[in-house]
Amino acid sequence: MAKRVGRQTLRFDNKPRIVVTTSIVGPKEGEGPLKNYFDIILQDDLNGKDSFEKAESSIMYNAIQETLKKANLKEQDINYLVAGDLLNQTAASNFAARDIDMPFLGLYGACSTMSESLGVASMLVDGNYADYAIAATSSHFSSAERQFRYPLEMGAQRTPTAQWTVTGSGAMLISNKGTHPYTTFFTVGKIKDYGQTDTNDMGSAMAPAAVDTLKQHFIDTGRKPQDYDLIASGDLGKLGKKITMELLKEYGYDISSNYIDCGDEIFDKERQKVQCGGSGCGCSAVVSCGYIYKNILNGKFKKVLIVSTGALMSPTTSLQGESIPGIAHAVSIEFGGK
Repeated sequence: MAKRVGRQTLRFDNKPRIVVTTSIVGPKEGEGPLKNYFDIILQDDLNGKDSFEKAESSIMYNAIQETLKKANLKEQDINYLVAGDLLNQTAASNFAARDIDMPFLGLYGACSTMSESLGVASMLVDGNYADYAIAATSSHFSSAERQFRYPLEMGAQRTPTAQWTVTGSGAMLISNKGTHPYTTFFTVGKIKDYGQTDTNDMGSAMAPAAVDTLKQHFIDTGRKPQDYDLIASGDLGKLGKKITMELLKEYGYDISSNYIDCGDEIFDKERQKVQCGGSGCGCSAVVSCGYIYKNILNGKFKKVLIVSTGALMSPTTSLQGESIPGIAHAVSIEFGGK
């Protein structure tokens, strides 16, 4: 049977299984409304390291090691590590992988990396190229803020449309073994750029990509929004979520009854002063590995569509006045049957 469905979607016939997940978050995320779903909450966002970049890399390393521990596997049992992050040259992932004995595929999809890595890892397992693959990503508020915006020491005032980069890492173990939740479709997004240049308004920049990927997923698969118990975008925040719902309605898709945004959920926006919500690779990663996966296991959700969203600018292109290209990738996860 053909594994390509429609224009942009792959179908996984062999049910790549999400065997275990791990979510690690920083202290601020550990004070939010989803705190009970995270595996590890750090007391110190430096995680005992002497820089925020080293801290982020160590968080990803620990998420991968905890995933192995849960599955009772060794590093040598894993055929591929598929990971990425926000830092230049995916530094957090590279330095985490340096200390791990696994073949490594580095990805850069900005904040869309959780769906991208999960999709690629599922392809490897579904195609029988791997018995085990790990999909992982991370972000850190302090490392991202000083790379993409301002030095932390400036104490720059945050705009109403700004979002708070999540400090955290999520890792998923994908295998062809067991009776765990499994991935069924992977819709690969196209870059959408509507001319947004404000790096303090990521939601508006990424929303068109989320809309395009969701629309194409429904067209390719023949599914409707109501076929899912939950549709979760990655980190559009309060504003981007609103734009996405409004634009999708223009295409005839109403997702208002079963749609959340991970960035809109992870923080208490008023109490924690995060403006439009959370962002970063770690945002959709820890919410997917924590809140969503655990609620799939307990039966609350049987069919979920995760749509991680990314803003593909760099510090250089932003300083040169370039607009912000957006991307979104969608992966459907189901639980039921053998």
